[in-house]
Amino acid sequence: MKHREARPTNLKRGRPAGLESDGIASEPSKSAKFSDPQDFHPTRRRPVFVSDLRNHVPTLKGPRVQRTRAVETLLDRGFPYSRKLNAHTSCVNALAFSSLDGRFLASGGDDLNIHLWDLHEERVNKPCCTFQGPRENIFVLSFSAHNRFIFSGGADDTVLKFDASTLERINTQVPRSPGAIFRQHDDSIRGIAPHPVQDDIFITGSEDGCLILHDCRIGPRTSDQDTIQLTAEVTGVEFHPVMEHVFVTSDQRGNVCLRDTRMAFGPLFRRTQEGVVQTYNTKLSRRGIQHLSNPETSSISFNRQGTQLGVTMLNYFPTIYSLNDADPVAVCSASNLPDGTPVPPGERTYANACTMKHGSFGGPGLDTDALYAAGSDDFRAYIWSLPSPASLAAQRRIIPYAEWEAGEHAGVTAFAERATGPRCIPAQLHTPRARLGGHSSIVNTVLVHPHMFLAASAGIEAEVVLHGAVDSLLGGMKRTPARVRKIGEAWGPEPLEVEEDDEGQEGSEDGWDVERVADDQGRTIRLFDGLLRAEGGIDVFAARRWYTHGGDGGGVVGMDNDGQGDSDSEDDEDKSSESEVDEDDDVDMEDV
Repeated sequence: MKHREARPTNLKRGRPAGLESDGIASEPSKSAKFSDPQDFHPTRRRPVFVSDLRNHVPTLKGPRVQRTRAVETLLDRGFPYSRKLNAHTSCVNALAFSSLDGRFLASGGDDLNIHLWDLHEERVNKPCCTFQGPRENIFVLSFSAHNRFIFSGGADDTVLKFDASTLERINTQVPRSPGAIFRQHDDSIRGIAPHPVQDDIFITGSEDGCLILHDCRIGPRTSDQDTIQLTAEVTGVEFHPVMEHVFVTSDQRGNVCLRDTRMAFGPLFRRTQEGVVQTYNTKLSRRGIQHLSNPETSSISFNRQGTQLGVTMLNYFPTIYSLNDADPVAVCSASNLPDGTPVPPGERTYANACTMKHGSFGGPGLDTDALYAAGSDDFRAYIWSLPSPASLAAQRRIIPYAEWEAGEHAGVTAFAERATGPRCIPAQLHTPRARLGGHSSIVNTVLVHPHMFLAASAGIEAEVVLHGAVDSLLGGMKRTPARVRKIGEAWGPEPLEVEEDDEGQEGSEDGWDVERVADDQGRTIRLFDGLLRAEGGIDVFAARRWYTHGGDGGGVVGMDNDGQGDSDSEDDEDKSSESEVDEDDDVDMEDV
């Protein structure tokens, strides 16, 4: 990933206002061309999670209190079972469940294939469909509101739209190539936000700093009225799940902003502050360190209710925000094991230093999303239980600056808008609900299924790992080993499962060169082992300094190899930021 510094904008804090529906109307789109129907193999089987869980949780359809208690008991198991999906031949960077019922799981990465897995099959052995079209590494996948389209984006600077409208039908043709290509961006695509109601509308964000509002009904073209040019690389964008005109963005400078499409796009005379209605406090302060730190945000996500935001931060922990509050309410760390005991000395725990992580909310079987999940550099995925908003608010502390300076807060990390401003200490969630194994290298992406007691994770390896709360999910799972591989430890591929397909024939590896794939994966794992040795212990206050020039305005100073700050003044900002991190962080996977 590239790192280019840019001057941030100082935006006024405030409560979002005027959050009514915009009522965008939809029109039918033209159908795409179809290819061979034999490439698609869905089934009519009943969703397996209904029958699989009936014996484990007989009260799922009972009164709400009983159902919630039963679900909580089941989730307390911590997703101890797993199985792997094998079809990719390189890193898997992106995962997405289909909208509404989550029947399909899409996966994509460095091998340029987008595989779809039908989770309603009795046993998921292979992809039900594969889309092709990306020319470089895939970073993001998204389903439209009603699953008419699948969008992909990545290092080829383009957004591809695939027709997915026939996925749930039997014996229908499914296109393997994109129906439309959007080429408006000049750098890698980091975010694709489908509209929560209209399948044809979506927003894209790129490392070129642009946010673009697209409408498929007018074709793959946009105007200046559909574009916002920010001063930093966009790292994430997502529409609010309920309020159709509200969306959130994150960027490489650490800015996380809630925006309104009615203020962000359109003629200049209608635009106000690039649509920003809320700016969230992401700057860190630590007692005894004079400067603040503004960690890079690598992903953002809403919970299903749209009341909370989850933000993953480079060299820091996942942080939870309430929608209408600039200060965070919780920080998800993992100094304890799920049983509440401290992590043993010398054992690695949650960290995020080397790759782009994507976190997500979840709450299968519950009325609200009460879980947050994220991947980690210690080769695990983590899931935290989120207390109620009232409980989080009660645990959070706001401390005046004078008290912060005079009090006993040694080693405490807080959030601060400015160097001499009040400090916010969010609720500290030190004990994760679950630590998920099954990986041999860094885990980048974790998703919790919207309805099934299932989570999916992926990262540096070529497999997608499905984690279940019961062993009968998806035709059977095995208990996940508690031990994970150590950095530098020898790695060897696991034997691929050979199973019978629907016609009773033994499945194959679809023409894979298994030895070549294993060799490539081994080299990739060793490469990232080296990156973890070099970058795994970096402190965020050393890596990202936020300083002020006698006022509230500030900037980020990146650290060079000698530990000296590089100025980002107007004279040398553009020159220093281009090369500041590229040598260490730009890993060309074609060289692996």
